[in-house]
Amino acid sequence: MLPGSHPDPSIVRVGDDYYLATSTFEWCPGVRLHHSRDLIHWEALGGALDGPTGLDLTGCPDSAGVWAPHLSHVDGVFHLVYSNVSTYTGGFTDSPNHLVTASSIHGPWSDPVPLHARGFDASLFHDGQDSWLVNLVHDWRPGHGGSAGLEATRFDRAARALSGDPVRLQLPSGAEWIEGPNLYRAGPWYYLLTADGGTGYDHQVTASRSRTLTGPYERDPNGALITARHRPDLPLQKAGHGSLVTTPAGESYLAYLVARPIGRHGPCVLGRETALAPVTWTSDDWPRVPTGEPAAEIPAPASRATDRTTGEESCPPSTPAPGAAVHDYFDDAVLGTRWSTLRRPAAPDWLSLTDRPSHLRIRGGRSPRSLVGPSLVAQRVTAPRCSFEATMEYRPAGFQHLAGITAYYNTQNWYYLYATADDDGRPVLRTARSDRGDLTVDEAGSVPLDGIAHDGVTRLRLGCEVRGGDLRFHYDTGSGRRPIGEVYDATVLSDEHAQELHGGQIRAMGFTGAFVGLWVWDLSGHGHHADYDQATFHAEN
Repeated sequence: MLPGSHPDPSIVRVGDDYYLATSTFEWCPGVRLHHSRDLIHWEALGGALDGPTGLDLTGCPDSAGVWAPHLSHVDGVFHLVYSNVSTYTGGFTDSPNHLVTASSIHGPWSDPVPLHARGFDASLFHDGQDSWLVNLVHDWRPGHGGSAGLEATRFDRAARALSGDPVRLQLPSGAEWIEGPNLYRAGPWYYLLTADGGTGYDHQVTASRSRTLTGPYERDPNGALITARHRPDLPLQKAGHGSLVTTPAGESYLAYLVARPIGRHGPCVLGRETALAPVTWTSDDWPRVPTGEPAAEIPAPASRATDRTTGEESCPPSTPAPGAAVHDYFDDAVLGTRWSTLRRPAAPDWLSLTDRPSHLRIRGGRSPRSLVGPSLVAQRVTAPRCSFEATMEYRPAGFQHLAGITAYYNTQNWYYLYATADDDGRPVLRTARSDRGDLTVDEAGSVPLDGIAHDGVTRLRLGCEVRGGDLRFHYDTGSGRRPIGEVYDATVLSDEHAQELHGGQIRAMGFTGAFVGLWVWDLSGHGHHADYDQATFHAEN
């Protein structure tokens, strides 16, 4: 439904409109939002947390930042709860939770209200005039499994604050590490949807229910609501972390995350994506997904939304046709919604769409290892076969000036095609890569550019292609496309490759999926800029 890195979906319907929020981790703007009228076509609305007051990711570790947002609507107001995780290694998780509100999904969103930091994956449950915040309770103590279960705390909607002490939920017998809690009320039952089995190939969505909000909860005797843990042959894997929505006609659907690995339980370059599954209700009031497994295709909702004036099915105009190339000529005053920036918002101190009309000017930032001040503008890789190209003008003055395009996962894992200057000050084109922090620069394969420079400025068309597990770079100086570098291993840009464990302890997680984008370094600290005047992403069928 939403290809590329769109994990932990939280879905809500308001009238005939569906809205969905997903995790963004170290990328800005925080909490990616989408809108649909029919659950089929989705319009990207950008991020809710689009400024420094809404989200500070300075120093954010890889795959930390915004985890598991929850979107709800009550009293005519959207409520968005999210964690901003600053630590998740060595048994500790620092995850302060915040709330922002808005009367419109387009904002403006309020300044964040701090809630608590007792655990992550917080969600709001509205039950008539009462509201509760539900979350995992993190347990840092060795030997305690990392989780002390789930808790609920009353939330005062008028004061936008928690009220009273938290109450532990009485979970089903045998429940251990469960996260991503979502509470629902239907008739006499409280339904608890949780994400069980971790975030990998044992992931699943489990349904439990109780006559009271705090439990005791009993688990559906039929097993998981949806999982692929016993079916490694399915194209959609890691099914988990789901939320329910009901159409105006009463149909139920589950929005949940999946991944599309390369091979059987292989690496997932695209990260964790959002999928949809139909839900039916049994005669004894249990929600069920047909077969309990993720399906690559499902029947379209019978109650597809229509335009009130024409009677035609609505399709947001920003939704590209499958396989279409999407171009950006940088003619608008703000970045398009498909772009994200790394660890800092798109601000005039390093990025401009007005300094040079119809160009994106990026002022060089800090090194790729820095968790502060990078200058990277990127978009999600959304198909196993895709390409990305950009036209760049650049005048490097030394080897500390670099600008080009990147296929990027995190500070430890990336590929870079860039223009720089050699020791004699002549412009050259090179490739570099980092594989789990092991840096390699192909100086021997440098391409001289001084023959095409005009007044010191070099104009280049740079591109990369992803073909499953392969990555290739190419360039064009005006005389035709030419390859550069070797055929690289694209699985370096996968969730699995990014994850690092040592002695059973987490050193790094891989939650984000791969990105492609525009990257400018100025290691002298003066913000030496590059101009980009066109970029194209093509997701192939």
